[in-house]
Amino acid sequence: MHAGYALGSLATGAFGTVPGLLLLPYLTDTLGVAAGLAALLVLLPKAWDVLVNPVAGRISDRTRSRWGPRRPWLLGAGIALAVLFAAIFAAPFGVGPAAGAYVAVVFLATATAFAFFQVPYVAMPAELTDDAAERTRLMGWRVAVLALAILISGAVAPMVVTAGGEGVAGHRWMGVFVAALIALGALGAFLGTRSAATGTVTATEPTLRAQLAVVAAARPFRALLLCFVIQSAGVATILAGVSYFAAQILRDPTTGPTVLFACFVGPALLVMPLWTRLGTRLGKKTALVAASLLLAAGAATLVAAPVLPAVAVYAVVALLGVGYAGQQVFALALLPDCVAASTARTGRRQAGVFTGLWTAGETFGLALGPGLYGLVLALSGYVSSATGTAAPQTPTARLGVLLGFTLVPALLIAPATLLLRPHPYLPPPPPPAPTHLVDHGVVAGTKAAKTHGKATTSP
Repeated sequence: MHAGYALGSLATGAFGTVPGLLLLPYLTDTLGVAAGLAALLVLLPKAWDVLVNPVAGRISDRTRSRWGPRRPWLLGAGIALAVLFAAIFAAPFGVGPAAGAYVAVVFLATATAFAFFQVPYVAMPAELTDDAAERTRLMGWRVAVLALAILISGAVAPMVVTAGGEGVAGHRWMGVFVAALIALGALGAFLGTRSAATGTVTATEPTLRAQLAVVAAARPFRALLLCFVIQSAGVATILAGVSYFAAQILRDPTTGPTVLFACFVGPALLVMPLWTRLGTRLGKKTALVAASLLLAAGAATLVAAPVLPAVAVYAVVALLGVGYAGQQVFALALLPDCVAASTARTGRRQAGVFTGLWTAGETFGLALGPGLYGLVLALSGYVSSATGTAAPQTPTARLGVLLGFTLVPALLIAPATLLLRPHPYLPPPPPPAPTHLVDHGVVAGTKAAKTHGKATTSP
């Protein structure tokens, strides 16, 4: 079950990485769209998900099928996401304003498909097991595959652009490559969870407004969500700046992005077991704060990149990757704990709405990062190009490239941890008394099944 569920992160990782990495430079340096306008074109379609994700959550909560409430969406929305992603970079109108408008419209449709895939996918752990420690292990698998997806999509996608001839042609081939990766992840998650438990079937609140009210009353969830959204914006700002940083600061536009991504994600694959053990010893919230501060410290250190040798820059980027791995795994491990606690307290299934708001916030943060980076570029006087190659830049523009990649994300990631201080995160409370459960809602093989008809306690 662990590996099967985690395969879905191939899709979420690819879509979460590649647009943030390549879409802004694609607009500014291939289609010739001005940096400020390009920032809006990247931000607005994903900001739409703030509205559509909670709706996707409510729909998946109310879905009834022989595959359970979530898996039909993994298949249908996942395939739609793959097709639409390839269409983003198809460039049927060539370059110029019409091409930019086309990207915005198709990106909006792609973001909608992603919402209907990601929300059910993220909702599943709270229903797959009632064991908080097991959910942490599940998130460890998921983040490991997520890191692999980021490595493959983020490091290989720029190479595909280069191998495909740069410019519009290279980006078309890259779109097809990433679409295949997304389809593989969606099919893998759908097939890999076919024998997994779907959890107790319980009632939901009668209206979306009532469900949102339940979520609003969950103070730990609100604090965790706001922290994660701000930190996602910081991480996305780093991703958006990779190509610019490699070209303008490292002076290596060809291999620089790939090496940066390998240094960023490679350590994450190695240190994941260490983060998991540290979380067990210190607690998830403390480990989340530690990882976030490490991530922010690494970003701030890179402000000295112009005077550092390249090997030192790549070493600091590896430190960023270590912090990023822990920040992701512990935030994602705390989310199902919050969901399970609310479900146990209310006796109603709210996972879709909780994760709908979560993924809406995450998607908005991931869109806000490139938007912020584009704004920094515009304010610093970055010059766009329609040739497929970056135009020569002034020292002020190169300074904007550097600060957007270093200080801006550091100032987003570190202070956000203060939001977690007043809110303790504890294992979820005991589930409702057995008299409120029905036999067909108990999942075979879970703790609930073993103790069905008996008093139960939290793990």
